[in-house]
Amino acid sequence: MQDTSPPRVGRAALWMTGAIVSFSAMAVSGREVSGVHDTFEIMMYRSFLGFVIVVVILAATGKLGQVNTRDFGTQAGRNLVHFAGQNLWLLAVTLIPLAQVFALEFTAPLWVVVLSPLVLGERLTPTRVLAALIGFAGILIVARPSAETLNIGLLAAAGAALFFAFTNMLTKKLTRRHSVANIMFWLTLLQLVFGAVAAGFDGDVALPDATSLPWLVVIALGGLLAHFCITNALSIAPATVVMPIDFVRLPTIAIVGMILYAEPLEIWVFVGAAVIFAGNYLNILAETRKFRVV
Repeated sequence: MQDTSPPRVGRAALWMTGAIVSFSAMAVSGREVSGVHDTFEIMMYRSFLGFVIVVVILAATGKLGQVNTRDFGTQAGRNLVHFAGQNLWLLAVTLIPLAQVFALEFTAPLWVVVLSPLVLGERLTPTRVLAALIGFAGILIVARPSAETLNIGLLAAAGAALFFAFTNMLTKKLTRRHSVANIMFWLTLLQLVFGAVAAGFDGDVALPDATSLPWLVVIALGGLLAHFCITNALSIAPATVVMPIDFVRLPTIAIVGMILYAEPLEIWVFVGAAVIFAGNYLNILAETRKFRVV
């Protein structure tokens, strides 16, 4: 059982603060650079910078030897769905309020609950079903689908969460046989290849300029730092502690959206997000109790 003493919780909170800042910076940067680059170009440049960083770190730490081509089909599939999710997420941040994007992104763990029996062979328990139903009720509150409110931005954000769920499940599958170093190497390299192919498909690739390059660097560093911070937080404290801290992302990005883009603070987004959080947290509590019993 992980220690939940105040010092450990405090360190986990510091790591999660880094993740919150990183995710928020990525969302703002994605919106700011969208006028210069399409999502495929953003992914290509982001992945190039990420690949360079990952290779340098692996070389410096002597972990390049861990890179291998075993289960390459799973690696490619995992990164293809992640590429789709990232592009949909970048599209969503340009079309709808940032708070809505983040609220719908929180549904990814609920999609994992529903789809894990098909992908990972895990059992769908009554508690998991209840958690999923609660979470998807939250989606309806956030989206409030109607002829007036349903739009491409909402569909893109919901689709991104679905693809992120597949990413998480395939990542879990890969971690059973592969090191983090190997997974990160193929993550950045394959994302770079996918981005280059998709960006160059129309024969028109915009090169970074003095205005867009800093935003692209922030997106690249933000993605790596966010997941690094979350991994460290989870290594210090259990998910039942980390997840409530992660939920602070929503009011944070809502305030950022209000200050930078005059986006309204819609009460239904917060209500729906709270319901989504409740569904996620119910599942985490059930899983935590299960492992304690075992």
